[in-house]
Amino acid sequence: MIPRVLTVAGSDSGGGAGIQADLKTMLALGVHGMSVLTAVTAQNSVGVQGAWELPVEAVRAQYRSVVDDIGVQAVKTGMLASAELVEAVAELISGTDAPAVVDPVGVSKHGDPLLAASALDSVRTKLLPVATVATPNLDEVAQLTGVRVQSEDDLRRAAAAVLEFGPRWVLVKGGHLAGDAVDLLTDGSGVHLLRAPRHDNRHTHGTGCTLASAIACGLAQGQPVPEAVAAAKEYVTGAIAAGFALGAGIGPVDHGWALRRDTP
Repeated sequence: MIPRVLTVAGSDSGGGAGIQADLKTMLALGVHGMSVLTAVTAQNSVGVQGAWELPVEAVRAQYRSVVDDIGVQAVKTGMLASAELVEAVAELISGTDAPAVVDPVGVSKHGDPLLAASALDSVRTKLLPVATVATPNLDEVAQLTGVRVQSEDDLRRAAAAVLEFGPRWVLVKGGHLAGDAVDLLTDGSGVHLLRAPRHDNRHTHGTGCTLASAIACGLAQGQPVPEAVAAAKEYVTGAIAAGFALGAGIGPVDHGWALRRDTP
């Protein structure tokens, strides 16, 4: 049976990030994508004009509907908006026998807040402890731990601070640093540095959602965490390179780049 991956995240009406990016990634990487919608945003290439979270009971019902009937081989989380949603989703994941990739989304690509400040403690104490892999970027590391990464040398300290909250693995995304795009993956014992050339392309909307979803796809297909993360890094690097203009602002990464590359 085709591997099944469930994304629990918000909707991006512009199609570059959120649920839409997750499902595109899953299709491109050969798994069956399913979704639990946590919030609706009015969003385009220049920013987020509005966001409305769904009731907890609606999120629970969607999750149970999918997991109890269809089953999942991996779960990925994105925008959860409030402490109530964070805690409900953490409880649901803890009762699901599948790896979970937690993307602790705090702000949009344009700097718009997507997580209430009051929910940060719930992310630390409820959500991160049930994560197989947590994928914070540098801003999210600072939000969660207070550690500010200024250089590649700071990545280990940042990862150690996130690991203290309980995820099995942490991938600290160093894409906001100068130079090559360097991410650090660790479980507290081994350390893997993943490097990729930095592409001169401003159209990077959806990068974090895409990477976390790609990792979940690899895990659903039975790959060990380091292998799944390395493959996801390769996929998202290609998607960034192929990112395209859309609207007046920051365009999306190209989720279908590899499919078109493989077409004669």
